[in-house]
Amino acid sequence: MASINARSGELFFDFRYRGVRCREYTKLTNTPANRKRMQKVLDKIGQAMTAGTFDYATFFPGSKLATKFATENGTAHTSSTIDAPAVDADSPNTPFFRTFIENWYAESLPCWRRSHAATVRSTLDCHLTRYFGDMQVGAIRKDDILRFRADLAQRKGRGDNETLSAKTINRIVQLLSQALAEAGDRYGFANPAEHVKRLKQRRIDIHPFSLAEARQLIATIREDYRPYLTVRLLTGMRTGEIHGLKWKYVDFEHRQILVRETIVRSRVEYTKTDGSQREIA
Repeated sequence: MASINARSGELFFDFRYRGVRCREYTKLTNTPANRKRMQKVLDKIGQAMTAGTFDYATFFPGSKLATKFATENGTAHTSSTIDAPAVDADSPNTPFFRTFIENWYAESLPCWRRSHAATVRSTLDCHLTRYFGDMQVGAIRKDDILRFRADLAQRKGRGDNETLSAKTINRIVQLLSQALAEAGDRYGFANPAEHVKRLKQRRIDIHPFSLAEARQLIATIREDYRPYLTVRLLTGMRTGEIHGLKWKYVDFEHRQILVRETIVRSRVEYTKTDGSQREIA
């Protein structure tokens, strides 16, 4: 019967495949949370075996047992016990980050707006894959992430910013955490980014135009831009929202504007969030 056991305080998978008892070791400590994560993987292994689709290398890439089973062409074995080598912190049985992240990106695309997908793509190419690409996802530790964040803090920012802002760094690390959380669910390890604290973001002082300043702007601007600027100043609509405004969303009968679409990177899209769908009277 397949089970999750512990040795020297660390968990390992214990199951039989083709008459062989297999043990796959991890560096996960013996905690209820880690056992729960590993049980999810064990359930998937059982389902795959029942369906006849189990591939050892898919669940334990890099394992010597995966190579052994692949070369034996399905030949049955007499009952025996084989211990797979313990998973070293530097070479766990998980895919390389660059391989996993591309699969994760492709699987997540249907859930994202096109503009968000483009932002994620840029973040992967410019930051995450460059730094973690040749590491196995299960080998990434909290200290690796902290070093990565420190490296980000030294990089040149946009425009007049000397370095990347705390907001940008937090966004990049959050994306990494989302990907590692999914990898952890699939391969049975704790998300090392889960307890990485967000950097403090500076409070931004907002100085809105006074009513007198708004009137002066409207009176000064080119005449054909006055309706546009008037709507912007009096409604507080986002740039993309007002650029995506169509006549069908102007309700003259009820004297309100319906915010339903937005323009992002020259494309019409759904609003930023569901909460952005609103009526302005």
